Amino acid sequence: MKDIHEVLRRKQTQYAQLAKQIEALQAAADKLREVAPLLSEGEEEAPALDLAEGEEQDRMAAKAGASSASAPVSKAPTRGTAPRWP
Repeated sequence: MKDIHEVLRRKQTQYAQLAKQIEALQAAADKLREVAPLLSEGEEEAPALDLAEGEEQDRMAAKAGASSASAPVSKAPTRGTAPRWP
C-alpha cells in the first residue's frame, strides 16, 4: 500500500499545476476579450468572434494541457472490476 502522505503530495502538486494553467487561460481569455472588438472592426464582412465558443475552446485546451502535463496514468483493468485508489 502506498504511503498516504506521498499520495497527498502528488495530488497537491497536480492541483498546483492545474491552478497555474487555469490562471494562464483566464488571463489569455481576458486579453482576447480586449482584442476581439478591435479585430472585428476591420472585418466588416467576416462574422464577429463568438466569445462563448472561444471560452469553450479554452476549456478544451485546458483539459488537453492538463492531460499532457500530468504524469502518465496507468490504465484501469479492462475487466468488469472497479478501479482501486492508488
